[in-house]
Amino acid sequence: MEIGVFGLNSGRCAQPEVMVEVATRAEALGYGSLWCGEHVILPDPRVPPSPLAPDAPILDPLIALAHLAAVTTGVGLGTGIVILPQRNPVVLAKELASLDVVSAGRLVLGIGVGYLEPEFAAIGVPFADRGARSDEYLDAMRSLWQDEHPRFQGRFVAFDGVDAHPRPVRRPLPVLVGGHSPAALRRAVARGNGWYGFGLTPKAVADCLAGLARAADQVERPEGLGRLEITVTPPLHHAGPGPYRELGVDRLVLVPSHRLSATELGQWLDANAPERTTP
Repeated sequence: MEIGVFGLNSGRCAQPEVMVEVATRAEALGYGSLWCGEHVILPDPRVPPSPLAPDAPILDPLIALAHLAAVTTGVGLGTGIVILPQRNPVVLAKELASLDVVSAGRLVLGIGVGYLEPEFAAIGVPFADRGARSDEYLDAMRSLWQDEHPRFQGRFVAFDGVDAHPRPVRRPLPVLVGGHSPAALRRAVARGNGWYGFGLTPKAVADCLAGLARAADQVERPEGLGRLEITVTPPLHHAGPGPYRELGVDRLVLVPSHRLSATELGQWLDANAPERTTP
């Protein structure tokens, strides 16, 4: 089971020098991947279900990962997650392909449909159709990445007679679908190379795995997507990687507390390093 680190663009790691120190130390310690989340804005005052205070620092994940690509050599780089319906899919396809190229094929794209209505309102994207919009956006981006002559005609996006190069290094570019609602689980089965669950206990992961099995009976999974890879971020305080490994989780992306100082982040990385958590 791969061990990754979440939050390289937020909290203390929003400071570039701390981000670089954490990333290079994590790679040296054998962590398999570095992950960045996304919120373009946060509600002020904070209202449920907002995860953070309005003044919490969060760098754009793609810019942060491009910076990390320049200071690391082999560690994976993941978005956990990009809020897909809030983005222009044609522009995003170019940004992601560029990031995969400059990182020599290290990008793993985690996507989600979002859940903060004030964020959608500020960006000017309807909240109600975010699921359908996400499905179209992903299909359109894959056409730009994979088709010899990209074209797409949908309700929310349409193009023809265009092309975009360079293409991603890895084809297909790995896409993980985040979320634990029935719709998200169906989307993971139908469109994702993998599924990403955030902040989940082993019991919650087991429930979601059962939900994915039900979804597999409800929607068709294209053969080209391969086996559904399972990525999970556990809660801050968890019992260790053992129970997740027993459930068949492929990648465990650990998240440190935002309260840790730069020195404490280094100590946290040492304590949770893969060689220390492997039985």
